[in-house]
Amino acid sequence: MNEEKLVRKLVGEKKMEAMVQRLDRLTHDEARQTVAQILEVVHGLVKNMKVLMGGEQISEARCPPGAEDLSLRRRGIG
Repeated sequence: MNEEKLVRKLVGEKKMEAMVQRLDRLTHDEARQTVAQILEVVHGLVKNMKVLMGGEQISEARCPPGAEDLSLRRRGIG
C-alpha cells in the first residue's frame, strides 16, 4: 500500500482534500505577501535612486540599509 492510500484511509478522503486545499491557499497567500514585500522594496529603491540622482539629501528613515554608505562613497567621503 503506498503512502497516499494509507493517509487517505487513516484521515479520510474529504479531510485530506480539505487539507490539500488549505495548504494550497496558504501557499498562494504567502506568495502574494512575498511579491508585495518585493514590490515595496523595489519601489523604495527606485524612489531613493531618483533622489540620489537628483542630488537631494535623503533622510535615514527613507534610506535602505547600506545606501547611505554608497552615497558617501560616491561623494568621496567614505
